[in-house]
Amino acid sequence: MKNILLLSALFFLSFIAKAQTESISLAGTWSVKLDSMNIGIQERWYDQLFSQQIKLPGTLDDAGIGARPTFSTDSIYKDVLLSLTRKHRYIGVAWYRKEIEVPRSFASKDLQLSLERVLWKTTLWIDGQEIGSNESLSAAQVFNIRGGLKPGKHVVVLRIDNEKQHDISVKDFAHAYTDGTQIMWNGVIGKMEMKALSTVSLQNVQVYPDIKNKLVKVKLSVYNNTGNNTYTNISLSALFKENVVAERSVTGNLKPGNNIVTTTISIDEFKLWDEFTPNLYTLKATVNADEEFVTFGMREWSNKNALLYLNDHRVFMRGTLECNIFPLTGHPPMERSGWLKVFTTAREYGLNHLRFHSWCPPKAAFEVADSLGFYLQIELPLWALKVGEDKPTLDFLKSEAQRIIEEYGNHPSFCFWSMGNELEGDYNWLTEMVNTLKKQDGRHLYTTSTFTFQRNHGRSPEPQDEFYITQYTKNGWVRGQGIFNDLAPDFKTDYTNALKNFSIPLITHEIGQYSVYPVISEIEKYTGVLDPLNFKTIKKDLERKGMLSLAPLYTEASGKLAVNLYKEEIERALKTPGASGFQLLDLHDFPGQGTALVGILDAFWESKGLISPAEFRKFCSPVVPLLRFEKAVYTNDETFNAIAEVANFSNTAFNSITPEWSISDDKGKIIASGKLNTSALSIGNGNKLGEISYSLKRITAAQKLTIALKLNDGKTIFENQWNVWVYPVKLDMPGDKNIVITRSVDDAIRALEDGKTVLLNPDTSVIKGAIGRFAPVFWSPVHFPDQPGSMGLLCDAKSAAFNDFPTDNYTNWQWWDLITRSKTVVVSDIYQNITPLISVVDNFYKNRRLADLFETNVGKGKLIFCSMDIMSNMETRPAARQLRYSLLKYASSKKFVPVKTLRVEELKRLVK
Repeated sequence: MKNILLLSALFFLSFIAKAQTESISLAGTWSVKLDSMNIGIQERWYDQLFSQQIKLPGTLDDAGIGARPTFSTDSIYKDVLLSLTRKHRYIGVAWYRKEIEVPRSFASKDLQLSLERVLWKTTLWIDGQEIGSNESLSAAQVFNIRGGLKPGKHVVVLRIDNEKQHDISVKDFAHAYTDGTQIMWNGVIGKMEMKALSTVSLQNVQVYPDIKNKLVKVKLSVYNNTGNNTYTNISLSALFKENVVAERSVTGNLKPGNNIVTTTISIDEFKLWDEFTPNLYTLKATVNADEEFVTFGMREWSNKNALLYLNDHRVFMRGTLECNIFPLTGHPPMERSGWLKVFTTAREYGLNHLRFHSWCPPKAAFEVADSLGFYLQIELPLWALKVGEDKPTLDFLKSEAQRIIEEYGNHPSFCFWSMGNELEGDYNWLTEMVNTLKKQDGRHLYTTSTFTFQRNHGRSPEPQDEFYITQYTKNGWVRGQGIFNDLAPDFKTDYTNALKNFSIPLITHEIGQYSVYPVISEIEKYTGVLDPLNFKTIKKDLERKGMLSLAPLYTEASGKLAVNLYKEEIERALKTPGASGFQLLDLHDFPGQGTALVGILDAFWESKGLISPAEFRKFCSPVVPLLRFEKAVYTNDETFNAIAEVANFSNTAFNSITPEWSISDDKGKIIASGKLNTSALSIGNGNKLGEISYSLKRITAAQKLTIALKLNDGKTIFENQWNVWVYPVKLDMPGDKNIVITRSVDDAIRALEDGKTVLLNPDTSVIKGAIGRFAPVFWSPVHFPDQPGSMGLLCDAKSAAFNDFPTDNYTNWQWWDLITRSKTVVVSDIYQNITPLISVVDNFYKNRRLADLFETNVGKGKLIFCSMDIMSNMETRPAARQLRYSLLKYASSKKFVPVKTLRVEELKRLVK
């Protein structure tokens, strides 16, 4: 599948890459000089030679120019863990000089010099004459050289200032300009060229599809440099796969200077663009000898009953964020191959949508997304809490929006447009901005802000919004952050109540953010401009503490928990009839803001080995079988009941589909199965398939069961699965008189001194430790240090202590009640004297040894210490009752032979 997508994309992209305008490349060797004191203009550096050389396109970081970091990796501290570290850093003015040869064919022609992407402001001199200045974070910086240049040698000098020009961001977090994900590089990336313009030339072409009327509106910006009114013929052709499908010619009476010409082309028969059929058209516009090729797609977004529709077909956004995370270069790829990796990987994991958080990607990203049918959300370079306070910043943002329209507005993948991330400030200005853009360009859907924490905003859409992104509404949460730690797990709930009375489509905001322990071996991948000092510091800390060998286990345990939570997040969204999608944070790691390793993929879009793409697509794809059931833990006097349904956001309804279900025990043996009635399957979610009911009375021993639901339409099989845990309702607790069960440390010590076996389960109120938390660290323990800080359980699943309490080596849903009624104890000082049965993964900021359950010898006796409550309310807590039973059986067996010894005074230190 991946190879087919790549070949298809490359075939089309090779076609649209035709260049018709005569140009010369400015890529190559330049000379460079840093101007940290900002004296270059005063000292006329535009007339001077520079001795140091650099390759452009490229950055100072690429060339190894700039200050080296001074961070130490000898100890854990905040600054070194904030993000990846630039190997060379320079913020300020740099001058670049190159001698070029202007060909004879350029004689007497206006010229344009274009730099595809620069941070942030550029001033151009040619032969010592200042041409002008430009600024942009999102689009090419273009300089017009009216009257042209004589053929022959000329000196081009660029003064590039990468210092912050406008207050667009709190703490420089906005990803258009940050050292948190990409870097504040200085240089030029992408295409650098000088082109000659015809006397009448096309400056910009915009195409506006109109599906209803079977036409496209074309808006051309034409520059007339003749000095007189000129009648000019403009030829337009619409092409599909290089075949002309429609043509139109118009004659324009062009005044000197810039002219706007609008017309339409009828396309009687056309193919629509979407994720399943990304059909692309090319508009060829010709004025005299000047030709421009523009890609577009026939598509139209709409809102029907507060649901998102594309071409009258309901769609569901399965998205993740792209926050300008490219660790080798520190800047986005400017070529298509880099973006093919991003989009094909996202597609492999079932996604159809990318949100570009507080930045706009380059042309290559749009081209690949166009060809693969990805839905993109673009944002102005804005993440500010004081919007409206600085007029120059507002003027810049208005101009930046126009540059984004002109450069990227035609791309069919450019579907959604937000003014920025979590904005606060002057909502009157934001309202005006959205309304202006909506009137100007109706090809996209608009929202004022991608969520906000501002009072009186954020819990409901703004009046001008056409779609709405939030983590909660006036009626409640729409993501697991506010649910998974506070409410016992159930698998029947969706977010319908939170979506009451909505009139526009809702997409859930940044769901997930579950921190995964670092993959230490990832250090070897950083061969570019960024140094993973954060990872290296963590590695050294683990080496000092003798814990390095635990790191892979910590990654797996925390990562598997994160996968489980992401699965439930996604399925809740898919179960919600009124939802139009979700945006993950994140499918891949975010290396900034305190090293937020929240992905199941690393920062390179490569697997951590936590889940395969095929397994992920079972719950994240166009067609997903779903189950609604009551809870994770059952007793064998109950009946497992579930409602089977399916979310079908494919490109077709199914006339006949047969649902099949099965229940397997923990050895993989199917113990029950059946078929539901064959039925048609319409587009959308909430498609009920039938009910599953299975009496659990035949389950006589503790079991983890797997419930599978499979749909077969005769051609394709869609399947998904879930786990539940079943425990006997009646347990005969072991009655060994030599086993003492107590909450009292003093009683335990006396019994241990008498040579008895003790199960010590202190009340959590007296345990010295952190409150138990089911979900792992939110986002980052460095960015948000005031959290319990744990990242899930690491269980010794093969220990006989769990013979009657089936468990994986990581946290699963059956642990919820036990974890939320626990205190995690710090055992760093005593780990050599205990054998942990349940370790707790600590966050990488602290790297303590933590435990909830361990065994050891104390005095003449043997001890099991459990900091999870397995004493109170046993009649209503089957998992706690079952764990207690399993531990007592183990304690009374010949297999309970602790090999380490703990001193009494060390045991006492664990409690107040």
